[in-house]
Amino acid sequence: MAKKNLPGASPAKTPAHNETSSEVLPLKASGPESGMPVSEPDALLTDDISPESEWKKKKEKKKDKKKDGEGGLGSSRGIETMFRTSYRVNMDLSALADTKSNIMISINGLIISIILGTISSKIDANPWLLIPTPVLLIGCLASMIYAVLAARPRVSSTVISLEDVRQNKVNILFFGNFANLSVADYTQGMTELLQNTDTLYLNMIRDIYGLGVVLKTKFRLLRISYTIFMIALIAGVLVFIIVFALVVFKVFPTTAGI
Repeated sequence: MAKKNLPGASPAKTPAHNETSSEVLPLKASGPESGMPVSEPDALLTDDISPESEWKKKKEKKKDKKKDGEGGLGSSRGIETMFRTSYRVNMDLSALADTKSNIMISINGLIISIILGTISSKIDANPWLLIPTPVLLIGCLASMIYAVLAARPRVSSTVISLEDVRQNKVNILFFGNFANLSVADYTQGMTELLQNTDTLYLNMIRDIYGLGVVLKTKFRLLRISYTIFMIALIAGVLVFIIVFALVVFKVFPTTAGI
């Protein structure tokens, strides 16, 4: 007879309701030893993916890169970045120098035009203007001359040949040099230059140096121009004030009223 469960008592567990089992099913072996084929995930697990192997691979890649750069000037990316930055900085400075030159030329030209057009007609009635006017006029003229010299193009007139380019005596990248060559010589020289990396870098270094020399000359002339303009402006204004005060106090003789 089946036993009845008493009220409040937990039902008896049958073998079918057991949550856990103490029996462990044996795993089927796979691989070459068992004679069973190895699946793709199992094959991936057998590969060496340890951190040490990855570190060794990276180290070997770095060694290969160093070997490629031996005998040269360094990695190509670093060299290109350096040359690109140098050219951009020099071109920006050259544009800045030309802008400053144009400013000085415009200001001095305007002052000279006003002096010649307005004040020169009043010198007969006010002879005391003969003292401050030439000071300002000469100073502005000298300042404008130096500004024009700073903005003036500089082109080399040296005649070069293809043999000079091959001997690295001249820089073929500068337009003042290759403009004197024929089209065939220029093409041949550039082709030979592109085939030799060290010579190419050497010509680019010379080109940057040439840009620096031109910039140095430009800014030296601009400094002189700005200095002359500042001195002429200060001297002209001071002389005008002094002479005007002398005329007002009737110390300086004048033939006409102010």
